[in-house]
Amino acid sequence: QVQLRESGGGLVQAGGSLRLSCAASGTIFRSNVMGWYRQAPGKQRELVARITSGGNTNYGDSVKGRFTISRDNEKNTVHLQMNSLKPEDTAVYYCWISVAGDVWGQGTQVTVSS
Repeated sequence: QVQLRESGGGLVQAGGSLRLSCAASGTIFRSNVMGWYRQAPGKQRELVARITSGGNTNYGDSVKGRFTISRDNEKNTVHLQMNSLKPEDTAVYYCWISVAGDVWGQGTQVTVSS
């Protein structure tokens, strides 16, 4: 059973930065994909960024050039560096791993004030 533990998030002013981290524990296959999704009130959950164990990345269009995803395969951790934050980035951010199915973290709130 795989579990995800998120940290980071909080309140920041527009233009500021935050860093989210997520650690995976349990039985994790060497080849997997980890990432972050977000969900704002009244909206569907959307992709923020994801990264394969080989380091290939893809980003949601709204965060390209501002957010950077990285991972440590030895520690089974994934990080999301968020720069130039905007009020529209406000959402609950969920860590995700695809390993014999989708596993989600509990979510962490990111609030960007204008």
